[in-house]
Amino acid sequence: MASETLESARQQGRPSGRRRFGLATVLTYLALFLGVAITFLPVLWVVLSSFKSLGELYHIPPMFFPETWILTNYSEALVRFPFLRYLLNSVVVTLAATLITLAINSMAAFALSKYKFRGRDLIFLITLGTLMIPLQVIMIPVYMVMARLNMVNTLWGIIIPPAATPTGVFLLRQYMITLPDEIIEAARIDGAGEWRIFTRIVLPLSAPALAVLTVFSIMWRWNDFLWPLIVVNDPNLFTLQLGLARFRGELVTDWNYVLAMTVLSMLPITLVFAFLQRYLVSGIASTGIKG
Repeated sequence: MASETLESARQQGRPSGRRRFGLATVLTYLALFLGVAITFLPVLWVVLSSFKSLGELYHIPPMFFPETWILTNYSEALVRFPFLRYLLNSVVVTLAATLITLAINSMAAFALSKYKFRGRDLIFLITLGTLMIPLQVIMIPVYMVMARLNMVNTLWGIIIPPAATPTGVFLLRQYMITLPDEIIEAARIDGAGEWRIFTRIVLPLSAPALAVLTVFSIMWRWNDFLWPLIVVNDPNLFTLQLGLARFRGELVTDWNYVLAMTVLSMLPITLVFAFLQRYLVSGIASTGIKG
């Protein structure tokens, strides 16, 4: 009798528990859906507007979907403006700057995390302190240095100055601290040199953090506008962001072409993020929790 009463009580309790779990799940997914919608609605608006005519873009009230899908916005923009040249310059700048950033920041992080020397913590604090210095404060001295080195109006003038980032040093150091020192000591006992330890042990184990820095560096370099605007004045060396700014006229701006080229400029970043998404999530979690 007692067992039957207990079983009936369990059966009576299951529906209410399922209802509570189901309601919480529905509310959670609803909140996530609203967050995603708010985040990606402007992006969707840009994509749809890139297929509109210039008259539809100025239509009041605004039209969310185009009445006629105009694919010539992309083809005419590619013909009227040297978009492919700007794209190539951006790719070269982004790839070169990202590789240099990974090399410099990983070596600095390795030294600040696995070597014990006098002034190590002070150097790290000074590196973090540079995060509070805005670009507007240092861009004139940096420009003067680039002029002395004859790097003004060159792609190297865009690549070199922002290569070593304190953010990258911080991310990689926080991750490398979590790597066991016993592995490095065992490698040294086996006769491995410091460079071999760095390239064969530390870098492979730091792959998630390197993926995070790779995504961040690509985003920074790809979307950079102010520094290339200062250091480059040759149209043949313009990056994609500078090229998009040239689409604007003094009196009239063909926004349909601007939006079409903006959509094309977003595709590489989207592909990189999609490819490195799992490494990005795990790397941020590791550097944030273990550090």
